[in-house]
Amino acid sequence: MARTLGIHDSVEAVFPPEVLEAELDDLDATDVSVVGTGDVDGLDALVTFAHDDAFLDADLQWVHSVQAGVDKFPLDEFEARGVAVTNSTGLHGASVGETVAGYMLSFARRLHEYRSNQERSEWAWADREDSFTVDGSSVSVVGLGTLGQGIAARADALGMEVTGVKRTPTPVDHVDRVHPTGELHEAIADTKFVALAVPLTDETDGLIGEAGLAAMRDDAVLVNVARGPVVDQDALVDALEADELAGAALDVFEAEPLPEDSPLWDFEDVIITPHAAAATRDYPENIAALVRENDRRLAAGERLGNRVV
Repeated sequence: MARTLGIHDSVEAVFPPEVLEAELDDLDATDVSVVGTGDVDGLDALVTFAHDDAFLDADLQWVHSVQAGVDKFPLDEFEARGVAVTNSTGLHGASVGETVAGYMLSFARRLHEYRSNQERSEWAWADREDSFTVDGSSVSVVGLGTLGQGIAARADALGMEVTGVKRTPTPVDHVDRVHPTGELHEAIADTKFVALAVPLTDETDGLIGEAGLAAMRDDAVLVNVARGPVVDQDALVDALEADELAGAALDVFEAEPLPEDSPLWDFEDVIITPHAAAATRDYPENIAALVRENDRRLAAGERLGNRVV
């Protein structure tokens, strides 16, 4: 009997699920179909963007998250039911790294300001004191996994001084100095950019709050491509209003989509992107490669790659 793999329609948040279905049409022993929440019973495996409690009641063997983060999945409950959960970590180093490089270049060369001027048909230079080059500037990358290493490699290539923070302060390519997590405030105290690339855990929830923001230079820019709750958003707004930071580039937020009444929309020196730092036209193809390999492993009784539980 053929195995059955569903592609949950929540995948639409990042790409059409039918595209992934087509990418997986070469799975000879597995029937692949796009499904809604009411169709998960009877499936052997499920690829999804979002969690639904109905997944826990289905007789699934394996759930794959198309995101790297699985903080919204009840992992303990899946584990108790003997359901394997895998994620898509390892895919986004290049896309997120380039996005962060773009943020930093925008602040240095004032590209976001000129874009706003264009919308007003306004021909004007940015303030001379606000323009600089990233070459010779500095960034502290907090979290040196796949995302952080992607950021570090591109910052190094742009001529930046790169420091970093990770739990075990072992050397990392393209990073001049690695601090342990206990030295977070020291690590972010004297860099122009602070880029957050950590997963959301109990330890990183609220990692950058009032004290962390106070530790940063008043001309520093905070970049968050981690998860929204890693930053205390109210504290960030307060710091921006008090001119205690030069700006922020934010791809993730405590509530998504970012509410229309959020004060973050109103700051000229805040760049907002809609949780799109990892987006690329190759996303479905890359997810398909992970799913295809794990489908083979599932059939062979081997341990799944990128397994979380």
